[in-house]
Amino acid sequence: MIILGVAISVLVVLVVGLAVARKVDGDSTNFLVAGRSLALPLSAAGLMGQAVDSNATLGNTDLSASLGFWAGASLPLGLGLCLLLTGIFFAKPMNRMGLLSLPDFYRRKYGRGVELVASVLMIFSFCILLAGNLVAGGFLFERFLGTSYTVGVLLIVGVVLAYTITGGMFSDAYTAFIQMVITVIGSAALLIWVAVSYGITIPEGMGPFDLGQLTDPAQGAPINWATLVALGIGDIVAIDFMQRIFSAKSPETARRACFVGAAGTAVVGIPYALVALSSGAILSGPADGPVLFALLEGYAPAILTILVLSAIVAASCSTANGVILGTACVAVRNIAGLEQQADPSGGRDPLLRRVRFTMPLVVGIAIFFALRVPETGILLTLAFDLMLAGLVVPFVLGHWWPAGVTTAAAAASIGVGVVLRLVLFALTPTFYGVENTLLHVPNEVFGPGFDGWPTLICPVVSLGVFVAVAVLVPRRESALAERAAVVAVEP
Repeated sequence: MIILGVAISVLVVLVVGLAVARKVDGDSTNFLVAGRSLALPLSAAGLMGQAVDSNATLGNTDLSASLGFWAGASLPLGLGLCLLLTGIFFAKPMNRMGLLSLPDFYRRKYGRGVELVASVLMIFSFCILLAGNLVAGGFLFERFLGTSYTVGVLLIVGVVLAYTITGGMFSDAYTAFIQMVITVIGSAALLIWVAVSYGITIPEGMGPFDLGQLTDPAQGAPINWATLVALGIGDIVAIDFMQRIFSAKSPETARRACFVGAAGTAVVGIPYALVALSSGAILSGPADGPVLFALLEGYAPAILTILVLSAIVAASCSTANGVILGTACVAVRNIAGLEQQADPSGGRDPLLRRVRFTMPLVVGIAIFFALRVPETGILLTLAFDLMLAGLVVPFVLGHWWPAGVTTAAAAASIGVGVVLRLVLFALTPTFYGVENTLLHVPNEVFGPGFDGWPTLICPVVSLGVFVAVAVLVPRRESALAERAAVVAVEP
């Protein structure tokens, strides 16, 4: 019954996604940014859908249950903060620029070389983000359908790829609206059920008002702050968020959509954290697998289980289709350098076909990460840590410090920030509280207590490098390069 209910919800999303695909009409602008026509409800749902993914639900509940409210709720609250800051400072100017992808901004401001570096970093990060959502699907189908974890990952991929590759941003927007309705109802129903049936029971020292989680290093304060900063600021340069801002029908619509999405993200994320805190008083022993799955499988009524699982699948699909679309676009447009142009054979421009062709490759890379590192919340944060270290400073100062916009400053800032972050990652034995099994160089200098600090240190160093180079390197040569780059991309 449970699997049937979830399957019906997935089928509805799939049918809607395929039905609206006709709006693409063979045009890459329609495919990539929905013809820049999305009204507030669809824009807001799309932005919220990219924030409320399975990392911010399963990752949130697992971390909240084991480490406290701020360890888990920092995921959705950080993403909500990102939307709030984007709405205040960046949504309107980015929508006005008429871009097709986020690296287009780096090309216009800093030239082709910086565009390439930014594109590679974004693709790597977002393949990891996509992997985190596939992990949740793999666990869900393994637990409730009896498939292997690998088969579960492939099932999620198949569903998302089917409608994303046909309908692009139009399919993404319309399905996100349905998915977010399911998600809001599911999170509210789960909180009400726990409150009525068992009561909200918060262990001592782990609640939202136990601020030692944000002030005491022994309680994980550096890691919790690192999560908030990585997502609240690092996610500003997210391919999928910006793709939806480009798709809004006006700058004001883009701004308002960010605010609605921020509020919706908090409304969904906080209930999951509170439920997770209460799970210790409900479960008879340690959870076997994700805490939320254990709670649903052994205690919740079937109808609630169907609703919440449908919400998790919906969240995974909503984020996954945006990531697949945005990443494939960056690979084709900004790395391969394919512009929107007329097809010599008399058909549409080839950008649409190439992006569709690239999508399975993006998915393949994400599947590799999902099978290699079966984590949820950690993968979400990892996806934005490198972007925070390298790409945020050139993005922010490209808007707010025109006198300092130079190619040399951006290149130095990105290079130093990313290299420093990778070095500190390799030297630190844990990453956001999880053992670093990907790349750790044993040493006597950095221990687990340093965890979280690299996330906070690296963007500060990146900022210092940008400012220093902008001041010290002659402006004239960079200005010539910038003008040439702008001329090359302007229609």
